[in-house]
Amino acid sequence: MFIVVDIGGTKTRVARSRDLETLDQTVIVATPNDYRSGRDRLIALAQELSGGERVEALAVGAPGVISRDRRTLMHAPNLAGWDGASLVDDLQHVLGAPVILENDTAMVGLGEATFGAGRGATILAYVTVSTGVNGARIVDGVIDRAIFNFVIGEQILGTVLDAPTLEDLVSGHAIGERFGAPPESLAKDHPVWDELARIVAIGLHNTVAYWSPDRFVIGGSMMKEVGVSIDRTRSALLLLRRKNPTSPDIVHASLGDLGGLWGGLARLRNKR
Repeated sequence: MFIVVDIGGTKTRVARSRDLETLDQTVIVATPNDYRSGRDRLIALAQELSGGERVEALAVGAPGVISRDRRTLMHAPNLAGWDGASLVDDLQHVLGAPVILENDTAMVGLGEATFGAGRGATILAYVTVSTGVNGARIVDGVIDRAIFNFVIGEQILGTVLDAPTLEDLVSGHAIGERFGAPPESLAKDHPVWDELARIVAIGLHNTVAYWSPDRFVIGGSMMKEVGVSIDRTRSALLLLRRKNPTSPDIVHASLGDLGGLWGGLARLRNKR
């Protein structure tokens, strides 16, 4: 029995798997702002889903900066009460099973690379444009090595020290503040979507420069039908100057809200 966990800023998803190929059962609960409450809820859900069977291992995706030893959630921007959470030690101590901890975006990227829209890509760049912006590089079906974790939303788009970041310009949080309304409330033909497609294309152009992927998989709430068009983003990317002879393919993420759980399965398979 294996347990996979995707901790989000508002919701936490927990599922079990017997074969690391399928999700047998999925439970979705609100994420407590208090770490101790969240930890205890995770433990209770893992025990409930295991039904008394031995848990062989757990994989956990967490929203923030993971420590170099992959044991602690150092900083969670949207869950301040979880900063410094010793997730691996705490879960292992009670459940008695190995725990793998990764950044949640990297887990989703791994899920897309293994089970979703990234299958067949040797170097995949997964990008999410949602409340925030982030991404991950997946090479030959494995999350690429990094000292901490990737934070591509922090790339600066400008030539002065206080220039805005990609996240400052295209995230759901930024657009909500700019218009005083949730991004999804804007009309489908609102001119801001074309503007954001061009800015996202610049971010992808920069990502091509340092990751050189053969495919982009893009997900997140800002990339839906009412939102930033992938077709327009692709067209804008093709207009940007580049030295590489071709541009990577750009496709929509296909695993929806369960991408992090599928990534957990893939991560446990890689560990075997």
